[in-house]
Amino acid sequence: MNQRRTTSLFFKRGGGGGAHRREHMEKWITGKYINKFWITLLASFVCWLLLVFYLSDYNSREISTILQVVNRNNGAALRTRLPGNNLTLAAGLPINRTTHEESLDNDPPVPRNQTSEAQAAESIKEIVISKNGTTEYYHIPIVKNKEEDVPADKEGDIGLTGKETKEEVVPQAKQPEDDRNAACAGRYIFVHRIPRRFNEDLLRDCKTLSKWTDMCMFLSNKGLGPQLANTDRVFSNTGWHATNQFSLEVIFHNRMRQYDCLTEDSSLASAIFVPFYPGLDVSRYLWCCDAATKDAAPKDLVKLLTRRPEWRRMRGRDHFMVAGRICWDFRRPANSDWGSTLMLLPETKNMTTLVIESSPWNNSDVAIPYPTYFHPSSDKEVFDWQYRMRKVPRTYLFSFAGAPRPDRPGSVRDLIIEQCREARTCFLLECGIGRSDCHNPSRLMKMFQSSNFCLQPPGDSFTRRSTFDSILAGCIPVFFHPGSAYVQYMWHLPKNFNKYSVFIPMDRVKAGNVSIEEELMKIPARRVIMMREEVIKLIPKVIYADPRSKLETLEDAFDITVKAILSRVERMRERMREGKDAVEGEPDEQVTWKYNLFGVTGNHDWDHFFSGQM
Repeated sequence: MNQRRTTSLFFKRGGGGGAHRREHMEKWITGKYINKFWITLLASFVCWLLLVFYLSDYNSREISTILQVVNRNNGAALRTRLPGNNLTLAAGLPINRTTHEESLDNDPPVPRNQTSEAQAAESIKEIVISKNGTTEYYHIPIVKNKEEDVPADKEGDIGLTGKETKEEVVPQAKQPEDDRNAACAGRYIFVHRIPRRFNEDLLRDCKTLSKWTDMCMFLSNKGLGPQLANTDRVFSNTGWHATNQFSLEVIFHNRMRQYDCLTEDSSLASAIFVPFYPGLDVSRYLWCCDAATKDAAPKDLVKLLTRRPEWRRMRGRDHFMVAGRICWDFRRPANSDWGSTLMLLPETKNMTTLVIESSPWNNSDVAIPYPTYFHPSSDKEVFDWQYRMRKVPRTYLFSFAGAPRPDRPGSVRDLIIEQCREARTCFLLECGIGRSDCHNPSRLMKMFQSSNFCLQPPGDSFTRRSTFDSILAGCIPVFFHPGSAYVQYMWHLPKNFNKYSVFIPMDRVKAGNVSIEEELMKIPARRVIMMREEVIKLIPKVIYADPRSKLETLEDAFDITVKAILSRVERMRERMREGKDAVEGEPDEQVTWKYNLFGVTGNHDWDHFFSGQM
């Protein structure tokens, strides 16, 4: 204390050389802190350089994996774009087109946007679509996420391995251990190794898959297509893609690659998966070519399969494949030049073929849901979306999006459009020349979310992709033909169709003795709430999760399909053990729809709907 006070007085009085000492002390203190500052700055710079050098040793795919693991531990799914997925759509820019006649059922959607309007000016992507002889031109602004384009066939984009081998390299599971054998008992699946020309080469040549559409863009991201931006706040921020309705073969195959009970030993397998892409194959020849060209790949495939030991075990009845189009594209009649005869071959009749629309009169094909725009990576994404659909306000009684079918005499669409125009409670999204909203995922989902009921009449065939988009939005579907859903998706939709949908027979609408608006207004509000809840519960069952991830507790459309296939094959195997033919005891194919839905084959009120095959 005394020393501190003496020093203070010494400096104040300026005696004993105090001014000189004080100046020396201030320089010493200042210099000390300046040195510390520069040392700290230099050390920080060195650390920064080391960090940059360290991160440069990781490629972007490894960083993506690390981030996903970290984010999963925090309870949320992180969506990280991989190097191959370099295309996004420009935000907020209009879609310009020349001539157009819309078909909501079978035309691919126009993807929405992802970046700023200024960035979007970099390039314009033209998508050309044709249906029934009418051509559409869409000019969609495309933005590049990277400085250079990455071809659509790069690994990480559509799952190609890049190896120039004769057959596809299938990542089969290792020989099962005791614990895995117990968990996978009765669930093992063997994936056939087939030449790449039946699958991967089709993806490499994606520009040839459609005369009218750039399928390379739609087959990116493991078949999901480009990511959709949530600029209109209609989607959730992750998991939404501009998915083409004909890309199911690629999505399903990529999901199968992640299946947890694959085996390299076919003798252990309960079912055999054939990774052929017949829908993509036939799409190249729908508008051209002779019958021999259209049937070449299917015939070559069955020759290959029937020579293998796996086939001889059950004559192919334990084999299944996915054909991602309606079944009529694979059942070419003798008097037609449309499609292939894949499903008419004796060998494929023994197999199970999964399609987006099946025939009510045949046993070998089974319908599974169309792919939608939503491909979640976690259970939480699904739960959050279901919660949101329960709370979204619905201001319209019913809605319809589609175009008339003047070339189909039996179509009820003209009458439905007329009734919707006249109703004050209907949201009508007309599709035709000069209209592009029907190809706008954001616009469509916004309409479905604002409606209590969504009308789903037949179009060019029984079914519509719109059915599953509306279910995704929590909108109660209204069907006019039982072939649109009830006799189709029995693995994924309840047999008690009154729980989740409304049925208004199309013949009553054509007779002019029913008002759709009045019929829907008769339904009590309490029942509407209950039906909507049933629809929202169906959402996990009709979507396909992102193939690059796995849902934890929920079963999606893929999981349900695989379980049903295993059960179907086991029933056939049991009959063969008993010395019975696999189809013995089943009804005649003409009444297959009735037996599958009702378990009986007697007279029914719906018989007139199925009196003639398509």
